[in-house]
Formats: sequence, structure tokens, C-alpha cells
Amino acid sequence: MFTPEHVQQANALTAGTLMETLGIRYALADDGALVATMPVGPAVHQPMGLLHGGATVALAESLGSCGSFLVIDPGTQGVVGIEVNANHIKGVRSGTITATGTLMHQGRSTHVWDIRITDEEGALVALCRITNLIITKR
Repeated sequence: MFTPEHVQQANALTAGTLMETLGIRYALADDGALVATMPVGPAVHQPMGLLHGGATVALAESLGSCGSFLVIDPGTQGVVGIEVNANHIKGVRSGTITATGTLMHQGRSTHVWDIRITDEEGALVALCRITNLIITKR
């Protein structure tokens, strides 16, 4: 579905944003899916030394929003998130987590993404669902 050019475009969009602050980087999975990675360390910990749920959600929403942006016409359309849901399954203290998204619904006005976040061993960290509104630019 996605190409190396999409990944290059996605990574270019992170400059000066929350994605850059969190160290989020986009890549292409072997099956052509867009994935995003984020390092886990003190900068994204909550007080107990675990990955903060908000950082996990930021990774998921970044992937879903970027994925939608890459499949619309950015000259005439925009993407805004309207709903995010996350189930935190497993705590993470360090390493890198990876978000892999599946575009479940690609309608004219909404996109719905299922996003699985895993740790370096492939264990499930979180399950997320993102709904994006596709708007017409004025």
C-alpha cells in the first residue's frame, strides 16, 4: 500500500513537531504497511518508570494521522483526528516500540485505523483505534 517515497514524505513531516520531540520515525514493513517506531526511555516515562500511556497514544495517533494524510489529496483535503481509543496491555521500560496500522475503513469523509503497538520482542503493548475526519480545505 505504501512506498519508500511515502516513508520519506512522512519522516520529512516530523520536523519541528511532537513526533520529532518523541523520536518517532516512520518505516515500511515487509508487507508494505506503514509503521512508526518510538524509543522508550525516561523522556516518555510516567513516574513509575514505565512508558506513559499518553506517549503510546501519541505514537498511535501519529501513525494513523500520517497514514491518512498519505492517501488523501493534500492539495484539497486535510486530516483531523476525531477519536482515539487505546487499551494498554503491557508495560515497557526501555527499548523501542513499533506501531503497525491497518486502514480498516477508507471512506470519503472518515478513515478508521486499527493500530497494534509491540515491543522489541513482538509482545503486544497496546491496541488502538483512531478515527480521522477527512476535511475539504477552504
